[in-house]
Amino acid sequence: MNINELLRGYDTGNLAIGTLASHSALQIMHGAKKERFTTILVALRDRAWFYRDFDHLIDLIIEVNSWRDICKPEIAEELRGYNTILVPHGSFVEYVGLECGESIKVPLFGTRSLLRVEADQKLKMLLLMKAGIPTPRVYELGDDIRGPVIVKLPGAKGGKGYFIASSNSEIEAKLRKYIEDGLLRSPREAIIQEYIVGVTAYFHYFYSPVLNRLELLGADIRYESDIDGLRRLPVGILEELGIDPTFTVVGNLPLVLRESLLPRIIEYGRRFVDASRGMVSPGVIGPFCLESVIDRELNVKVFEFSGRIVAGTNLYIDGSPYSYLYWDQPVSMGRRIAIEVRLALEKGLLEKIVT
Repeated sequence: MNINELLRGYDTGNLAIGTLASHSALQIMHGAKKERFTTILVALRDRAWFYRDFDHLIDLIIEVNSWRDICKPEIAEELRGYNTILVPHGSFVEYVGLECGESIKVPLFGTRSLLRVEADQKLKMLLLMKAGIPTPRVYELGDDIRGPVIVKLPGAKGGKGYFIASSNSEIEAKLRKYIEDGLLRSPREAIIQEYIVGVTAYFHYFYSPVLNRLELLGADIRYESDIDGLRRLPVGILEELGIDPTFTVVGNLPLVLRESLLPRIIEYGRRFVDASRGMVSPGVIGPFCLESVIDRELNVKVFEFSGRIVAGTNLYIDGSPYSYLYWDQPVSMGRRIAIEVRLALEKGLLEKIVT
């Protein structure tokens, strides 16, 4: 697919910014409107009613029966007809599917080839290790596991299905059940990580090819069911009740970090940007998130990343403390994406931010 050829067919004076009606869609639409772009949502028919209440933010809703319909030639053609740049988010990564996401004939904001890395937990860890970013130990099935580990499923599932274990027998039994239930094709798709005690912290970055600048735009803590709710129960009652806790994200909490941590967090972001160029072309563009644990000695270990806008940025639709330091005005991640599109248009660099 020749993205530059698609762009040559666009009326760049009338660009639209589009996304799937889920995850961080309202933030993306709000930011695009702030920068005076036409806004387009692709929405499931049974959910479109909700988004119509925000018609001051959304110029057009394209209704589909399933998320994968977005890759039908007629839908892609309609999006191109409105000169749409499509912004992928977590629902895009998880629900549209890798084959569809890689082949859709609509320019994507960001790095299309990063979708394949995001779909594979082991490739994600490889990229972090290539960046020289401290990470938890990764185990293989059959390794001598001593102490708790967290087992994660592939894809952008928002923590759903993740579980803690302390032995290979526990892990193998749970993964067999996941395969039987159709949640997993092979136990090798899962990743087994050392479980680190500390505060989880998710750092929101934006890399601008237009300005050649990395920005830290926010941080959050995820509130997860049912692992967070179970903290209210007495120790030892989980086994008695037969509860098997998991980590499905239900919301996000704002976080302002100690300033002494910021140079290290920015350094890790820079390492990630540099390493991504060696693994996927042309390297990360726009938003990404390093997902970490900070322990009692203030060591920061990154256990995962997201290569696009994350839902934790929804906390900062009116801007975060960090975005004010860069822009001195309310700039959400959604608006930052739109600003990058506008700057690229002004400088004739649109091909640098879409793939």
